[in-house]
Amino acid sequence: MPLTPPPFDPELATVLDSLKEVLTPGLTLEEIDGLRDGPAVAALADIDFTMDGAFDIEHRTVPGPEDAPNIPLLICRPTKPAPAHPRPVIYYVHGGGMVIGDNRSGVTVPLGWARELDAVVVSVGYRLAPEHPHPAPIEDVYAGLRWTAEHAAELGADTERIVIAGTSAGGGLAAALALLARDRQGPHIIGQLLMRPMLDDRNDTPSGHQMTGVGIWDRTANETGWTALLGASRGGPDVSPYAAPARAENLAGLPPAFLDVGSAETFRDEVVSHADRIWQAGGTAELHVWPGGFHSFAGFAPQAQLSRSALAAQLDWLRRLLGESEG
Repeated sequence: MPLTPPPFDPELATVLDSLKEVLTPGLTLEEIDGLRDGPAVAALADIDFTMDGAFDIEHRTVPGPEDAPNIPLLICRPTKPAPAHPRPVIYYVHGGGMVIGDNRSGVTVPLGWARELDAVVVSVGYRLAPEHPHPAPIEDVYAGLRWTAEHAAELGADTERIVIAGTSAGGGLAAALALLARDRQGPHIIGQLLMRPMLDDRNDTPSGHQMTGVGIWDRTANETGWTALLGASRGGPDVSPYAAPARAENLAGLPPAFLDVGSAETFRDEVVSHADRIWQAGGTAELHVWPGGFHSFAGFAPQAQLSRSALAAQLDWLRRLLGESEG
């Protein structure tokens, strides 16, 4: 018997209805190239990443993983006079289902936080699947974090106050990055902000089944993204936790986490489970499940009341985290 999806927030349902001509729930491997050439990617060229002069913007290419190409970083530094102490860093990983996007995608959200918190933003570009399957994306993201930590002084930033953040696929990569930095004893991370993260390649949760053919990024699209990243190993017994953090057996020793997700989206159950497993391991996590939220609702409808609440909760968590680290 099919599972009934939870209702969308009425205000968001109106937005979702207006998007149905340009955004469909599913995505197949054959549609990836068309999506990469679509209007959403083209629109990135028109965004003012200076936020009306609040940031100096630098595009820099830095060394990638060993025997791999260099990686692009988008570095955004506040233009206001430097404070007495180095600024915190928000290291951002973009979304796109592992198959689309670049380091400009979604970066206006962390820039909004950084403008309020006087922080540096470093947004990392990573190789995309299926051309570059696991471990290429996570190794690129880790190499960018290492460079950022090693060059923090050059950026006017504090190597001991790095927060990692990511959206959707980037949220999953940020969660994997926290695991990898812990296990490799890599750069110090003070927090992980995971927005509707893509965590579980098995794609078999009740929320995944509920949202089949509904909303944005449904179970079909999710299978496409994970298959692009993992190929035939998707859903099998040997998937690395650095590809799919839901596979991690040990979530102890991780930096404090903020996780949020909509109640009406594919990722709901895996995000709730990840927070629960952090608590079970003795860790710190703050979880928000936004009632009636579809996938990435705050990005598609930032003026909606639920979106404003979600964005405010993210900023509040960062403010508390950075206040504690400063003290």
